[in-house]
Amino acid sequence: QAQLVESGGGSVQAGGSLRLSCAPSGRTFSDYTMGWFRLAPGKERELLAAIDESGSKTFYARSVQGRFTITRDNAKNTMDLQMNSLKPEDTAVYYCAASASWGTHRSLYNYWGQGTQVTVSS
Repeated sequence: QAQLVESGGGSVQAGGSLRLSCAPSGRTFSDYTMGWFRLAPGKERELLAAIDESGSKTFYARSVQGRFTITRDNAKNTMDLQMNSLKPEDTAVYYCAASASWGTHRSLYNYWGQGTQVTVSS
């Protein structure tokens, strides 16, 4: 059973934008670091962005820096990933995840969503 639920995935043309959202399934994550990962065929799971409990500290992978923005709304207990200037190489399954502490290591993230497909066409 997924602890988090992603939404907003779909197909978009290169250069377009897409906004992913993440919501808890049965619990709150206001005290957790939240992150977005993606998994493309033949590739390792990659941390794209992370945001700490307060939303004041963020991390971005070089592959998405300047194009993607991670935000959270602790009042609503949701977390979003705004993706702009999308490229075909952004095509992947995108996952949201939560960690009890700040970090960029995959092993720190203990709660996961089921993933949502993002497809970027040329």
